[in-house]
Amino acid sequence: MMWPHLFMKAFTARDERTLRRTVVLFPTFQLFLVPLILVGFAGVLFPSSPANADSVLPHLILETSLPALIVGLFCAGALAASMSTGDTLLHGAASIAIEDGISPFVQLSEARRKFMMQVLVLSIGGFAYWLAIVQQRSLVWLLLTAYGIVDQLAPPVYGALFWRRATTPGVLAGLFAGICTTVFFFLNPTFRPFEIHEGILGLVVNIAVLMTVSLLTRAQSQPHVQSFLTPAEEPAVAESLR
Repeated sequence: MMWPHLFMKAFTARDERTLRRTVVLFPTFQLFLVPLILVGFAGVLFPSSPANADSVLPHLILETSLPALIVGLFCAGALAASMSTGDTLLHGAASIAIEDGISPFVQLSEARRKFMMQVLVLSIGGFAYWLAIVQQRSLVWLLLTAYGIVDQLAPPVYGALFWRRATTPGVLAGLFAGICTTVFFFLNPTFRPFEIHEGILGLVVNIAVLMTVSLLTRAQSQPHVQSFLTPAEEPAVAESLR
């Protein structure tokens, strides 16, 4: 849920009711994993083995002498599925880099902003292509690597929603510490104290640093905090800030 492109989709919701319905129905997405599990079992039991785990489904289709039309439909469906996620990830990464990373500090015209986003989309796409093709990494490896970094956004998000004492220095320090921890244990897996994903270790450090630095720094101003609250929450938060 911390993926930035999912946040961007939430911002386009028509009203609060749509957001609530999406949250309630989102777990049904897990039903789509059942066919994937069955495909994996079929690949294990298939007489011949694919070149790698990521090509189980193409291997099954090509080795079972299915009609060319079925193979074509499969390829079209796989491409459509990958594009639906890939385009949002590319546009999300590029727009966040420009709008949140550059625009607050540099005045950009609309044409300049659009050009920089196009360049970033191509650059990020090229880097992803290099990882997938040149490095020959599996999809599972790519996803697990990305999750370790993306998960570091969880403490700031939950802190903003549920802990009114969180501060900007605390969030930034926690993010930096969590990302550095994740990258360190990713590059040096032998130093992991436990056999768990490096992203979880990063989360532990992230939360600890966020809370410590937030408590040691000045609390956010009351008007700033109240801008994130509903009217029913404001009295209780005002009392806690005092």
